[in-house]
Amino acid sequence: MSDFNIETKCVQAGYTPKNGEPRQIPIIQSTTFKYDTSEAMGKLFDLEAAGYFYSRLQNPTCDTVAAKIAELEGGTAAMLTSSGQAANFFAIFNIASAGDHIVSSASIYGGTYNLFSVTMKRMGIEFTFVNSDCTEAELVAAIRPNTKAVFGETIANPALTVLDIELFAKVAHQAGVPLIVDNTFATPVGCRPFEWGADIVTHSTTKYIDGHGSSVGGCIVDSGKFDWTKYPDKFPGLCTPDESYHGITYTERFGLEGAFITKATAQLMRDLGTVQSPINAYFLNLGLESLHIRMTKHCENGLAVAKYLEGHEKIAWVNYPELPSDKYYDLAKKYLPNGSCGVVAFGVKGGREAAEKFMKGLKIAAIETHVADARTCCLHPASATHRQLSEEALKKAGITGDFVRFSCGLENAEDLIKDIEQALSAV
Repeated sequence: MSDFNIETKCVQAGYTPKNGEPRQIPIIQSTTFKYDTSEAMGKLFDLEAAGYFYSRLQNPTCDTVAAKIAELEGGTAAMLTSSGQAANFFAIFNIASAGDHIVSSASIYGGTYNLFSVTMKRMGIEFTFVNSDCTEAELVAAIRPNTKAVFGETIANPALTVLDIELFAKVAHQAGVPLIVDNTFATPVGCRPFEWGADIVTHSTTKYIDGHGSSVGGCIVDSGKFDWTKYPDKFPGLCTPDESYHGITYTERFGLEGAFITKATAQLMRDLGTVQSPINAYFLNLGLESLHIRMTKHCENGLAVAKYLEGHEKIAWVNYPELPSDKYYDLAKKYLPNGSCGVVAFGVKGGREAAEKFMKGLKIAAIETHVADARTCCLHPASATHRQLSEEALKKAGITGDFVRFSCGLENAEDLIKDIEQALSAV
């Protein structure tokens, strides 16, 4: 499907039924798969043959959907996980271990920040968080001899900062490490980070890819372009024998195109088991089939709401990359020429109390720990997704007490604006 446009890939990629086969992808809701001989199954366990034997590692339905996302992103291999958190954890842990170091933008989702700064720190992996607007020199200064990757979000949740992917990729590659980009908010419809130098892309498929609040999930996509073999001392897990599989070396057996995802599947998924269920993968595929249409509407609604809020006397500030007044407008034009997302960040004059009163007055938009959905929802990040962060960390992430994250769904934009107007009238 490489010659087709992304709209066609959203509908058709990943699965081509043969004569008499189901038109929709089959749901293989089975934990196990039957074989005639132990020798045949043994080849699967030794990674000498392709196939399925236990759905904790791989499942045909999940692989079909992963293949579609890989095509959408322009990657060579992909895997589904149980959540976006699992995807980001695997993407890092696949190449880093105790004693290693990662450089990350500070402007990232609060759950990811906690994963990196608390949980993975306890595992012995240290993170340095840099300002997403840092200069090249500042980014270079954060790199250490034991740095294994650089991480950022295309459009940060919820601050809506836009990552300068080319800059971050340049510095990462100069240091001989990959750039990992969480592309959840932009989706491959809005931005394909591989085209700007990124090496690994992750998604919380729970958001726009599913788009209907039905399935928690994640995905990791490999560009297949980063040459792990140039830095065997940095990436021994990919470039030296894995004794748990009779000494195979992933880069030798599966090449640059398949080594990263094969290792993450055969080793990490085997041992940690954060697997996506086949039925949830099926729902994800339904979401993917309309992703290109939905993202257009989400972006239209987001821009309409942002323009309205920008001129409102009770609003202190508005962040939306497509506003000409936004500090990330130029970066958005570069990396997101077809639209950014449906999420608008803004501050209500009067601080935390005013923001919470405004949210209580909304009738269409629901207060939810969710975002990027067909239904409009909103959240007060300082009280929810970023609740565990210190004041200093909140400041670095751009989270203030007056901050409201407003996720525009697929409703009529005029109705959303009327809902906001009546809620603000009570503040």
